[in-house]
Parts: sequence; C-alpha cells; structure tokens
Amino acid sequence: MGSRGRLTLAMSVVLLAGCTATSDGGSAAPTSDGGSAAPTSAAATTASACAARVETGPLPDWADAGFSGDARVPHVFGAKGDIVAVLFAHPLRQHRKDGSNNKILWVAQASTTTPDPTAPATLVITATLDGTDTTVTREVAGGPGPSIIDVPQAGCWRLDLRWSGHTDTMDLVYAP
Repeated sequence: MGSRGRLTLAMSVVLLAGCTATSDGGSAAPTSDGGSAAPTSAAATTASACAARVETGPLPDWADAGFSGDARVPHVFGAKGDIVAVLFAHPLRQHRKDGSNNKILWVAQASTTTPDPTAPATLVITATLDGTDTTVTREVAGGPGPSIIDVPQAGCWRLDLRWSGHTDTMDLVYAP
C-alpha cells in the first residue's frame, strides 16, 4: 500500500474512533454522568452537544390516537421514551412571521399518566438554552396535551419535563 493509501486509512480510523454507533445509524452523545443520551444524527453532534432528533416515521401505537392511517408527523421522543413531542410546526422557530404557532402535542404513555395524588397534573417544562444559563419555564395545564411552546432565543433547548410524578428530558431546536 502506498503512502497515500496509508494516509487515507489512518484518517478513516481516526474519524471512526470518535463515533459511537447505534442500531439506527446515529451516534450516542455523552451525558454529564458518563452515560449516553438519546441517539443523535451526525449533523446535530457536529453543530453542538444538542441531542435533538426529529423523527418522521410512524408514531408509536400509544401516541397515535386521533391520527388516521400510518401517521407520519415530525416528532421527538423523550430520553426515557415515555413521552413524545409531536411537532405540528416544523421547524420550530423563535419568530413565526407567517402567523402560525409552535404547536406541540405532548403525548405520554398511559403507564406514565396515572395521576400521583401528590403531584400536580400540569406538565411543567423547564427549558435551558444549550451552553448558557438562559432558562424559561412553560406549563401545559392538565398534563401532556396540546400546547404552544415559544422560547426567547433561537438554538438548542434542553427540556426537563415533569408531569403526574414522572420526569423525562429532550432537546428541541428552534430556528431563528
């Protein structure tokens, strides 16, 4: 093998060494506790530590009530897979000049919607702009359901979700 072939092979090995493969072809982003977050696309991990992963395949059976046929709408799963954000406005935007809204339908698995009598029924969303201390709180009265979720700045927002005694996290990207 010539020096050019060895260089190409060495570069390939270096590039592949930095990736952690997942079953769906994405990569797992490291978390602060040393574990891995939800799989992300290569484009998302290159731009930032944002683990936002918008899927366009069918919704899971537990989340497709009210949709007809093989519903294929943009959606993002929580890290635990117990809640999904169905994005009726995709991409989400900081400013929507066309008069539309950042409508998100929050659907939790039935096993996570059993009310804890000591926990509020409201879905509380604490969103932090990735890489900053900028935090906002949004609430969805009555727990997971339809909402309009706006944020003050474009970027990747890490959402901590709390409802009926349950918790999950996800990242959502808002375009300018």
